[in-house]
Amino acid sequence: MNVQATATAAPAAEPATDAAAEKPAASRKRAKSHSEDKRFKIFSGSSNRPLAEEVCKFVGIPLGEVRLQRFSDGEVYFQLLENVRGADVFVIQPTCYPVDQHLLELLIMIDALKRASASRITVVVPYYGYARQDRKDRPRVAISSKLVADLLTTAGANRALLVDLHAAQIQGFFDIPVDHLFASPVLVGHFRELNLPDLTVVSPDAGGVERARFFAKKMEAPLAIVDKRRTDMNVTEVMHVIGDVAGRTCLILDDIVDTAGTLVKTVDALIEAGANKVYACATHPVLSGPAIERIEHSRLEQLVVTNTIPLREEAYSSSKIKVLSIAGLIGRTIESIHMETSFSSLFN
Repeated sequence: MNVQATATAAPAAEPATDAAAEKPAASRKRAKSHSEDKRFKIFSGSSNRPLAEEVCKFVGIPLGEVRLQRFSDGEVYFQLLENVRGADVFVIQPTCYPVDQHLLELLIMIDALKRASASRITVVVPYYGYARQDRKDRPRVAISSKLVADLLTTAGANRALLVDLHAAQIQGFFDIPVDHLFASPVLVGHFRELNLPDLTVVSPDAGGVERARFFAKKMEAPLAIVDKRRTDMNVTEVMHVIGDVAGRTCLILDDIVDTAGTLVKTVDALIEAGANKVYACATHPVLSGPAIERIEHSRLEQLVVTNTIPLREEAYSSSKIKVLSIAGLIGRTIESIHMETSFSSLFN
């Protein structure tokens, strides 16, 4: 068998510093109580282990130990290396590229936890693969996002924590409780610090208007919409800009950047409409195919993304791509689910 990933305990805590000493007593007590809670466990698959490690560091518990390997023909072998009987378990696994491989890996992990008698299994899926196929927009097509929801539930998941779904109605595809987080608190904080002049928030299509409107309200900025027509998968034709962007700084808001074709055409449309500078932000940096090359050669000032998906090396070396972490946001939500306390403020 070829080893793909084997989780180990989180590294030992660093010596206390003055900054750590200044932390509120409640935070220090919270971290200590979690580290002593043997029925609170977090595990990770192989798709985004660094994010899981960062979440565990925030929460104050070690990452669960597993053996995750593959046979020579690609079959997944998974084994838990610690007792989970009666435990409240969280499995962090975005179903990013290769989507099918990571999805099956997640299903097998859930099955192992169920058969090991975990009390509750919460799947934490920062990036929900197949979310773009959420309805029958053409004859004889599948609603794959519903299928994935059924698979997760049938495998044994008791709860799901998702981040910035492509369509909010996907929550209704699950027969288990779903917590839908938004990355906007992290993104809004970043752009508030930049203090961009004469800002206008732009939705790259009609489907993202609600998301962009919420963001614009938080930024206290006007809203514009780019009307686009999709001619094929990953192929769009930008039509025209709805709203006044002349002489302003534009911020394009989207949930996914895949091949960046739509993004680059939206940037061109805004500049041709008179925009001074164009920035963009998105939660999920899929960045497949020619995406990075397109961004580098575009008139975009900067693309800000989160770490729901691990970036390729080319993306990290790009001068136009900046990555923000949502580990704290996910960590606070996991804590609240485990402690059964309200976290409605995180939805804002």
